[in-house]
Amino acid sequence: MDHHHRVSRRAEVLANHLLRRAPPPSSPLRPRRCLGYSPPELSNPFSFDAREMRRLMDGHNLEDRDWLFSVIVQSGLFNRRERAGRVFVCPDYNQSMEQQREATMRRIGYLLERGAFRGWLTGEGPQQELRKLALHEVIGMYDHSLAVKLGVHFFLWGGAVKFLGTKRHHDKWLSATENYEMKGCFAMSELGHGSNVRGIETVTTYDSNTGEFVINTPCESGQKYWIGGAANHATHTIVFSQLNINGSNQGVHAFIAQIRDSDGNICPNIRIADCGHKTGLNGVDNGRIWFDNVRIPRENLLNSVADVSPSGEYLSAIKNADQRFAAFLAPLTSGRVTIAVSAVYISKISLAIAIRYALTRRAFSITPNGPEVLLLDYPSHQRRLLPLLAKVYAMSFAANELKMMYVKRTPESNKTIHIISSAYKATFTWNNMRTLQECREACGGQGIKAENRVGNFMGEFDVHSTFEGDNNVLMQQISKALFAEYVACQMKNKPFRGLGLEHMNKPLPVIPSQLTSSTIRSSEFQTDLFHLRERDLLRRFAEEVSGYQSHGESKESAFILGYQLAEDLGRAFSERAILKTFMGAESTLPAGSLKNVLGLLRSLYAVICVDEDAAFLRYGYLSTENAYAVRKEVPKLCAELRPHALALVSSLVFLMLF
Repeated sequence: MDHHHRVSRRAEVLANHLLRRAPPPSSPLRPRRCLGYSPPELSNPFSFDAREMRRLMDGHNLEDRDWLFSVIVQSGLFNRRERAGRVFVCPDYNQSMEQQREATMRRIGYLLERGAFRGWLTGEGPQQELRKLALHEVIGMYDHSLAVKLGVHFFLWGGAVKFLGTKRHHDKWLSATENYEMKGCFAMSELGHGSNVRGIETVTTYDSNTGEFVINTPCESGQKYWIGGAANHATHTIVFSQLNINGSNQGVHAFIAQIRDSDGNICPNIRIADCGHKTGLNGVDNGRIWFDNVRIPRENLLNSVADVSPSGEYLSAIKNADQRFAAFLAPLTSGRVTIAVSAVYISKISLAIAIRYALTRRAFSITPNGPEVLLLDYPSHQRRLLPLLAKVYAMSFAANELKMMYVKRTPESNKTIHIISSAYKATFTWNNMRTLQECREACGGQGIKAENRVGNFMGEFDVHSTFEGDNNVLMQQISKALFAEYVACQMKNKPFRGLGLEHMNKPLPVIPSQLTSSTIRSSEFQTDLFHLRERDLLRRFAEEVSGYQSHGESKESAFILGYQLAEDLGRAFSERAILKTFMGAESTLPAGSLKNVLGLLRSLYAVICVDEDAAFLRYGYLSTENAYAVRKEVPKLCAELRPHALALVSSLVFLMLF
């Protein structure tokens, strides 16, 4: 086309546009019917009862969850919007940090007036705790800042008072905390110490002349850092500090200190600074705290574990310093439980958004002049999203079991809960960040829009990887605990008991030399393969640590050097525990469509774990041919789950309204 013709063509197009003339019949710009939109529900019938699936997924307190959601959507404080006859709520992330913080406090006040927090600290028994956990989960699905602010006040501050304190603390603080007559925070982390709580530098001494403890920040690295609620709102804090009695360090203890008066003025000898703007959670006022000879009454020591007499004598029924330290860290277990569960729910929301989008968005046609294809009808798109959906189903069952263990805890079960909550916290939060990234990409440009939430979730929930313990450190702690169990059983020649390790007492599983589709999908094969990986990695890790020690390394140094196997073992432990819980839930159901689709999800969870972990090939648990057979099963299972995709995300029910 020469220059003159191009100019004439452009002039014709412009004239047609300005004069609103229809283009000539030969024009490539002739009108075409726009792509239509219809809700995916119109073309995706459900083959199972989504309400029953929702009951399995949420596990408990469904009526309480629905009640709280109805309370939330009734108020303009939660940015209620109506679209196409449906109500949506979502935080306004365009607000300034200061506006988000104040919005958080207004929402807390609204929920307080409507009794949402009734019994959160003064209630007793598993049912009260399950109600609290259920309501906290709903709040977290709406706004992470609101959930974290409440988590600090109730689970950390309140939990420390309840579990580390005694009657005098309960009588004075629990009801006042539940009614927000005061606002609590939890000062454990320091600028120089996060995961290594034992090394914190804040120092508390006892003055027997006045019957007071004296708290000091001895250096800049000892300042309390990232303390949620400290920058603006908290009136009191739990201070974790080294306790020095008569020149002898008794280790980390917990104290109550007032940091603001009722008018919000900072108390004498206390300095507070704001941590500033963050990549997420800007509705939480994280702050820094310094103590300069801050005096508190002797009674403000949380003394269920240890006490100091008026004369200054240190008293504790737990003589072992390690056991005392573990007791003081007990409140962190609730934090790991709530973080793990929160990660699962955010994965649910992001997958619901991405899968519904994939059921309406079309791209490219595979036949000349044919209709464009739905994204979720592409096998590659199924492979991106449906294995993640299988994982979130598996993790939902595991999270529910973890909560039941937590609310029914006993002194004997605390160690097990600590290990499993650490494993799940790391596994679920890592998986959540991977899920969010995949869902963001699967939504294309729509994934960037703030109102679609997925992009904002990435900034909000990335912190979970280091909240309440760095995930890599937690995984190494799990492996150390498994190592201790292994060595104890070997030395005492006793069978394994607890932590799901009973399979170690049985003969070594034998994997078939040639795998078929039916074998790969059988629960027996999946169990054997996961058991084989875990027991072999535990043996290898124990031998490696022992080998380092035999060459002169200390026990701690040996653990550090064995970090690669430690991480492999932590993953194997977590994934085996999750699979076992999934199978347990599946086994309780009668034959039918619900059980059938859960069987597909369970098999997809198992094979994707195998396909993604190089350990199965690295250590020879599968031959290359069998590994290939497992890999080929992934798209087959995805294709079989494709007709159920909408029903599976719709089983999340009111999550769609977030």
